[in-house]
Amino acid sequence: MASPYLPPLGPQRGKQPSLSQLRAFVAVAEHLHFRDAAASIGMSQPALSGAVSALEEALGVQLLERTTRKVLLSPAGERLAVRARAVLDAVAELMEEAEAAQAPFTGVLRLGVIPTVAPYLLPTVLRLVHRRYPDLDLQVHEEQTSSLLEGLAAGRLDLLLLAVPLGVPGVTELPLFDEDFVLVTPAGHPLAGRDDIPREALRELRLLLLDEGHCLRDQALDICREAGRSDGAEVTTTAAGLATLVQLVAGGLGVTLLPRTAVTVETARNTALWTGFFADPAPSRRIALAMRTGAARQSEFEELAGALREAMRRLPVRVAGADGTGA
Repeated sequence: MASPYLPPLGPQRGKQPSLSQLRAFVAVAEHLHFRDAAASIGMSQPALSGAVSALEEALGVQLLERTTRKVLLSPAGERLAVRARAVLDAVAELMEEAEAAQAPFTGVLRLGVIPTVAPYLLPTVLRLVHRRYPDLDLQVHEEQTSSLLEGLAAGRLDLLLLAVPLGVPGVTELPLFDEDFVLVTPAGHPLAGRDDIPREALRELRLLLLDEGHCLRDQALDICREAGRSDGAEVTTTAAGLATLVQLVAGGLGVTLLPRTAVTVETARNTALWTGFFADPAPSRRIALAMRTGAARQSEFEELAGALREAMRRLPVRVAGADGTGA
């Protein structure tokens, strides 16, 4: 049976060391002198001694060997001093990280972008971020809309750049701009070069579209239905990207619809491609940022949306107001 006069062994259940106690112990371990240790952390000598004693009680081990002339670390104290320093360093790093997190446009921002936006808008986005937000670590993920929304909901992504409306609960849209669709045709096509094409012309055209899963395909089909095209009208789908799509048009296989921001990139170097513009009101799509409703960085994302609207005024688009109306 254990003697009732022996001190208890092991940490005391229910007691946790405090940061103040750890700080006092580390100071003593560094100075091996109570007065110097107390002065180094701005604590009175009695308070320092009490804090170290309380730490020994909480841990259930003797940390120091006290004599009238000097202070020494016990074998356990030498080992635990290393751990205590590591804990204090980790807490300091935590505080620094929290302070950095309070500063807007710092740290990582994981931006998801759809393929029919990324090649045409990212140059503008990246220039803005590098110039205006140099401390922001922007990480770009190009995926289709369904994958982006899953990533946003799961916290894998922070912000999306894509076509709206989404109609998804828990997602807030920050409109950026509206852009018209342009008809891309092979040279010599009856509609090539026109600027007054009626939507009804889409009813009988041999239309080339992107593969299933691209929101641009769905938007184009909606435009065709609005123009009176029957669901049974021929739609040839053979392309996974816009670059391939326009090459099929150049080869005479049909016509396609491109968003206005993509026209220069995809058609400028190919004389076999012509463009035609629709009569007003032209079919169009809206591009926006999307975030989780109530996101911790909401004000930051709203500011970014405003900066992007200004930066995109140089593009062939109609910039939206913050409320979604035309600016």
